[in-house]
Amino acid sequence: MTDYTLIGKRMPRMDSRAKVMGKALYTADLKLPGMLVGKILRSPHAHAKIVGIDTSKALALPGVKAVVTGADTEGVKWGVFAYTRDQQFIQTEKVRYIGDEVAGVAAVDEETALAALDFIHVEYEVLPAVFDPMTAMTTDAEPIHAEFPNNINIHVNIDTGSVDENFKKAYYIREDTFTAPEESYFHGEPYAVAARFDYDDCLEIWMPNGGPHMKSKPLSNAFKIPLHKVKVKKITIGGAFGGRSEICPADYICALLAKKTGRPVKIVFTREENTIGTRQGHAMITTHKTGVDKEGRVLARETTCYMDGGAYSSTGPIATSVPFLSMEQAYRMESVRYNGYRIYTNKPIRGMIRVHGRGFACGLDTQLDMIAQHLGIDPVEMRLRNSRQPGEFTSTGSQVWSCAMDETIKKAAAAANWQDKFGKLPPFHGIGIGTNSVQTGFPMGIRGGSQSFVKFNEDGEATVMSGVVDNGQGNENMLVQIAAEELGLLPEDIHLVSADTETTSSDPGSYSQVSTFVGGQAVKNAAANCRQKLFDVAAKILKADPGKLTAKNRMIYVTDDPKKAVSIKKTVRVALLNFTSVNAEGGYWPRVDMKREWVSNPYGQMCEAFSFGTTIIEVKVDPDTGQVTVLNAVACQDVGKALNPLVLEGQFEGSVAMGGQGGMLTEYHDWQEGRCLNPTMLEYKVPLACDMPEITGIIVESVDPRGPYGAKEAGMSIAMSAAQAYAGAVSNAIGVYMDSFPLTPDKIVAAIREKRQAGK
Repeated sequence: MTDYTLIGKRMPRMDSRAKVMGKALYTADLKLPGMLVGKILRSPHAHAKIVGIDTSKALALPGVKAVVTGADTEGVKWGVFAYTRDQQFIQTEKVRYIGDEVAGVAAVDEETALAALDFIHVEYEVLPAVFDPMTAMTTDAEPIHAEFPNNINIHVNIDTGSVDENFKKAYYIREDTFTAPEESYFHGEPYAVAARFDYDDCLEIWMPNGGPHMKSKPLSNAFKIPLHKVKVKKITIGGAFGGRSEICPADYICALLAKKTGRPVKIVFTREENTIGTRQGHAMITTHKTGVDKEGRVLARETTCYMDGGAYSSTGPIATSVPFLSMEQAYRMESVRYNGYRIYTNKPIRGMIRVHGRGFACGLDTQLDMIAQHLGIDPVEMRLRNSRQPGEFTSTGSQVWSCAMDETIKKAAAAANWQDKFGKLPPFHGIGIGTNSVQTGFPMGIRGGSQSFVKFNEDGEATVMSGVVDNGQGNENMLVQIAAEELGLLPEDIHLVSADTETTSSDPGSYSQVSTFVGGQAVKNAAANCRQKLFDVAAKILKADPGKLTAKNRMIYVTDDPKKAVSIKKTVRVALLNFTSVNAEGGYWPRVDMKREWVSNPYGQMCEAFSFGTTIIEVKVDPDTGQVTVLNAVACQDVGKALNPLVLEGQFEGSVAMGGQGGMLTEYHDWQEGRCLNPTMLEYKVPLACDMPEITGIIVESVDPRGPYGAKEAGMSIAMSAAQAYAGAVSNAIGVYMDSFPLTPDKIVAAIREKRQAGK
């Protein structure tokens, strides 16, 4: 079936109207009867022992209903994996960064809650702190976590092929180091959580999340209550970018306050808290050593990456691996050695982010440009000679079934007029190319698959239940589109129940880019099963073979004789009159190597599909000020199959904004002894609409053999390839290969000045 009614068609998102009219409710908008205001007391020290806490004065303050400390907890520690459980939700022994959670307060209003924080007396014994990962590895001071010597949180080692032997065969070898500081998500919606315990002592909780089932399990563990007693509820979410996947201490503290007071509690973060109290992207120091033959084909590569992980593990093993994996998927590098170190420091916690590894990826692509220049090879040709091909295996053993990397490179180059511009632009004008890949999922055990349920209502409309979360990228629209296509209905006929642990089956959420591939496929399977039941009933009405029926535009008709038809509404009612309800379930579990593990065994099939993207950027640079003006952007990605091109184009534009315009020109954090100096949008420069260049989005379809309708991840590859292209374009414009990101005006002016002095 390729003649789709809805799939592949441009259609507005179903949630657009509610959002633009202000009708969509976010957690901060919730108002529950008797709701209290919650606030969190945070550590003023980067590293200190907690000697004692006195909450008596705070409790005596009129209007204060509860104060909680670590003594009120079950002492459970959080970590994505058993071997990374190092974070208490409220600290009992010591704090490890400025902003660490020490206590929580619930009061009748915000003013009283804030006043109560001032009345909590905490006695600290200040300890030496370390803020640089290289120093943290060598310091003699007390380790941040006693069980992790040298403050090494995670070490990922990947070694494939005959690396040393192939370096000996290389015609040309380069070794370069690249650096990038931390960056933040800066969601449109600051973090907020609301919680209450119902009449049956079940926890009901609302918060931004990347997957409700990924939040309910940690809360169940933390409270030591059965999983079915934790109900993570559906709520509108204002952005994720990798930053809504994990449990947040505020979730637990809010719920604990609700339990202690017997009343609903809501905590809303300030912008400062939203920066330091959630997650940030990792700072990185990356060294790439690459050996190539005379034609520029990579024979061997060795990469060492040191990542500033902050105070706790978070998604440590995943975060340490993904930058490398994205590049091994994009480029052939059968002989490769990777050592990734995630180091504890006394800074806020780091996690996954949409542009994770900008220093890593931009460094690798910059080095390819250096090698290409040395060998006299065009950068586009350099990438084509090393790009991933369909059917190949990555160096760690994942087969790539669909891949149109070459097509994205060629189409982007053609749209950007690369041949007419590279090496032929005016002074201080430049053009750069970036290529990247993103995996569509990875092994997640029992949470790696999705299950959906579809039922017809007596009016001929249908209800779809799915655990998939929409963080703003259009997942709800995707589910409705798939269900309507399969059932022969219109989008307005589909009623979606999603992202609620009480009503939906297990699903990984939007974690690891699998919403369409796994969650969408589960809905497709459930809808197809439901349609078959509908056809069984319609076949009796039409006196036809169920296998020769088609559903479209609310009608069921005989495929070869469309005049013989019956409405879906009538078919459903006939089924009900015969005491048969029309409903079905369906699921999908990706076929991956469940023995693959991030640290102990980083080999085997990681996922079923990979996306591939190419971005080309053209810039001009003011040599006196270092100001970069982006003249044109071309973003091209292999998405498998574009279910809704309109949504994908929006994703491409957002990726260029976050990965390139912000991620490579303006976004970074300044620090002073562990204190973030630019935690708000006033100082942290997120790009505005007026800063954005004209963007040409090009969708390439490789039709993945395992994705729903051939679809796979769409958008993430553009974010990182945009960062790489911005780095290449600026380097090309000023004639200096930059090795420190982002490319701020001071760095650019310094590079130009140094080049001029060297020329003299």
